[in-house]
Amino acid sequence: MEILQDAHTWEAIGLVALVCLLIYLKVPGVALAALDDRAAKIRAQLDEATKLREEAERLLADIKLQREAAEHQAGEIVAMAREEAARLAEDSKARLEDQIKRRGQMAERRIALAESQAAAEVKAAAAELAARAAEAVLATRLAAAKSDPLVDAAVALIPSKLQ
Repeated sequence: MEILQDAHTWEAIGLVALVCLLIYLKVPGVALAALDDRAAKIRAQLDEATKLREEAERLLADIKLQREAAEHQAGEIVAMAREEAARLAEDSKARLEDQIKRRGQMAERRIALAESQAAAEVKAAAAELAARAAEAVLATRLAAAKSDPLVDAAVALIPSKLQ
């Protein structure tokens, strides 16, 4: 009975009694159930995280496709804008050349009109000067001769002609 006096023996008996009591009270089953519940929750969270990750990857792929499409569309818009700008530049250049040509023709017409008006004014001034000169010559001739012999002879013939 020396064995009953040993402290290690009582520790072993107490440990065995504790284990039996825990088994009787179904503590390992409850602990296992709690661990199983905890494992199920963790597994559900992992499944949800996996689904979220897959969904995020799909969204990322969609966003990459949309970005590529948007970049492609932006490139097309830039190319169309450049073509439109080139076309507008050519159109503007053609219109400017046409406008310059029309204004040049209008200036030439105005110059020709001004030249013809100047020529007409010169002719009118020359005609007026010639008329004045003729008037002056006639006035001096008439002043020099009080009577013209031809006119006097014609006047003298009038009575004979009338009879």
